[in-house]
Amino acid sequence: MNLDKLKDLESEFLHRYPSGFKDESFFPQIQKFKPEKLELFAKEVLKKENFSNPNLVVEGFFKTIQKSVMVSLFDKLKLKDAIASLNSYEKDMLSIEIYELLYGNKKEGFEGLVEFLAQYNLAKWTIISVTPYCINRHKDYFIKPTTTKMIIKYFELNDCIYKPRPSFEFYENYTKALDEMKSNLDNSLTFDNVAFTSFFKVAIELCED
Repeated sequence: MNLDKLKDLESEFLHRYPSGFKDESFFPQIQKFKPEKLELFAKEVLKKENFSNPNLVVEGFFKTIQKSVMVSLFDKLKLKDAIASLNSYEKDMLSIEIYELLYGNKKEGFEGLVEFLAQYNLAKWTIISVTPYCINRHKDYFIKPTTTKMIIKYFELNDCIYKPRPSFEFYENYTKALDEMKSNLDNSLTFDNVAFTSFFKVAIELCED
């Protein structure tokens, strides 16, 4: 991590926007984004007790993604069609992967979900990463490809080799890098992990103008 670059971004950003993401005139989209509501919804529909009912879990998984503004409408529609085609056994298998991802062996759940969704050409970073973020939005990261590639390039994160197909190895390495950077920033920029990575996007674009 290049600490000098990081602190320069923070300084430039807070110099221009002292109130940070609370500035509605500069960040109208952030103001409309209510992560607390999505978090409460996801934690309710994907609570551990629900996993005795795969149908309920799969429905909750889809509705969480459907409610997220961060996943494209096209991918939501494709996911809806894919889920509608699942039989009882497939829903059971999907619910197991979701449980492992959220509450069990994260690596196995992550890789299992990637394999499952790959059958429908839906193994995408946005779909894989949004639910863990919703459940643990201060710990897990939502991976938006364009922003992720921008951060990797700007900070020369050589241990983070981005590929379109999600991998747990990349997710772990990227999370470690982001956690280290987050620990060196003002709290006003790190109150939520999506806002935190959005800060990088805005700040890097400002510095490159």
